[in-house]
Amino acid sequence: MTRKIFIEGMSCQHCVKHVKDALEELDGIKSAKVSLEDKLAEIELSHDVDNEKIKAAIEDAGYEVTDIQ
Repeated sequence: MTRKIFIEGMSCQHCVKHVKDALEELDGIKSAKVSLEDKLAEIELSHDVDNEKIKAAIEDAGYEVTDIQ
């Protein structure tokens, strides 16, 4: 199971790492690929994770989630 998360506010590779680390700390997320250019994170889930938990983790890291698909 995968999800795409559209993110605003990333400006460098440090931001990308910060988002990736925040996502991979959540229980249920096996891996995360974050693209600065596409303003997108693609996550692989081991089990269902509530979108609000995903959004909160990214927002706590200092970035804005614009959509989750």
